[in-house]
Amino acid sequence: MGETVNANYTNLFTTPLLSHVWSDAEQLRDELTGRILAHEKAHPGVTNTNVGGWHSEGGRLDFCGEAGRRVVSHIYEMADEATRRLLSECKLPPRTLNWTLEAWANVNRTGNFNRMHTHAGTTWSGTYYVDPGDPPPDEEHGTPIHFFDPCQGRSNTFMPLIVPISVLIRPEPGLMIIFPSYLPHMVFPHHGNRPRISIAFNLRNEPFP
Repeated sequence: MGETVNANYTNLFTTPLLSHVWSDAEQLRDELTGRILAHEKAHPGVTNTNVGGWHSEGGRLDFCGEAGRRVVSHIYEMADEATRRLLSECKLPPRTLNWTLEAWANVNRTGNFNRMHTHAGTTWSGTYYVDPGDPPPDEEHGTPIHFFDPCQGRSNTFMPLIVPISVLIRPEPGLMIIFPSYLPHMVFPHHGNRPRISIAFNLRNEPFP
């Protein structure tokens, strides 16, 4: 194999992503579903990256009651863990960061989707899946979220048939993912019999950036 078998190999500028299925997902699912759908009926919501569907106002999920407060607690724990691992990877000591949180609920029904976007002006972004929405029988799991390589030059020119330029993550109840807010992503059109219900969030490190 030659002398280069002993050469140092590393990846520069990797993109962190943390995922976890929370053990209390089943306990939270019914209350979150009921409160989110009730809030949808009472409030028109906003249009952001969603094409169709419903996007609640941003805040701290007060309309979700105790279940919302538990999700908020999970969000902070995920942010702290993702940051701890990132610091460790960079060989930096652990530190306590101050987060400003904005969270909102999303309800996608048949044909609804979210355009490709990033979340400007924040640090971490993420999603918690309440209900993937009963996917059609020919699909193994629910409607996925689709992540794209944030480096356009790399994705266009560096071995695009070998190095993945995008990644799909399919939801399941209780799955939470957290990723850098610069990471481009979109949500495919939903085709399930039940609505696809999720909670999205942004965490901003103060002082920013």
